Amino acid sequence: MQSYPFQNILFLDIETVPQYPDYSLLPDGWRPLWDRKAETLLRNSETETAQSIYPRAGIYAEFGKIVCISCGVIQGHGSARRIVVKSFYGEDEKILLAEFRDMLQKWTGNEQRFLCAHNGKEFDFPFICRRMIINNIPIPTLLEIAGKKPWEINHLDTMELWKFGDYKSFTSLNLLAHALGIPTPKDDIDGSRVWEVYWKEQNLERIAVYCQKDVVTVAQILLRMQGEPLVREENIETK
Repeated sequence: MQSYPFQNILFLDIETVPQYPDYSLLPDGWRPLWDRKAETLLRNSETETAQSIYPRAGIYAEFGKIVCISCGVIQGHGSARRIVVKSFYGEDEKILLAEFRDMLQKWTGNEQRFLCAHNGKEFDFPFICRRMIINNIPIPTLLEIAGKKPWEINHLDTMELWKFGDYKSFTSLNLLAHALGIPTPKDDIDGSRVWEVYWKEQNLERIAVYCQKDVVTVAQILLRMQGEPLVREENIETK
């Protein structure tokens, strides 16, 4: 497997929710659009409705929004290696996206940098780009792929790396971590409950903690896949 400079990789994870707390609160212009989208999702279901599956709207950039982006970097070497994690979260998606963009641009600089996420190529990276366009925020250089050749795109995806060319299966972050002997991050909530924690509990801090654990897990997985020792828990720092 190709070796990557760990100090030049930004590990990230995002948490998304539906733009409205409930189907009944969808504005008139949005309701028929969601109904049409739901039709394609309900083809094999006899019990679900457009209303009952509305919590799933958060995974579609047109109907959802980002409430947290957590990022992590690996610093140091050997037993002194540590992971430093920072989160951008809040009620105002435009503000958190702008703050994330500013950080990413400064961190990238003129060096060769990489982004890494689990299923990032299919979800995190394009979702961020789509929401940035919707919010009139310029896409940062490291996320922009238009006009680039495949080998010019510095995006790493631990799920893709684990497939080894097999495109028939999906391996969750939780399953891969467990298979590799890495402590599971799913000890509080899971992705299906983020919308509930956001809209019903209004607990963004809890979501941020959950998101940060996923970032640490992605970093540990890449280390493990490269034959490197895992970062000890006491060497994980949150800013």
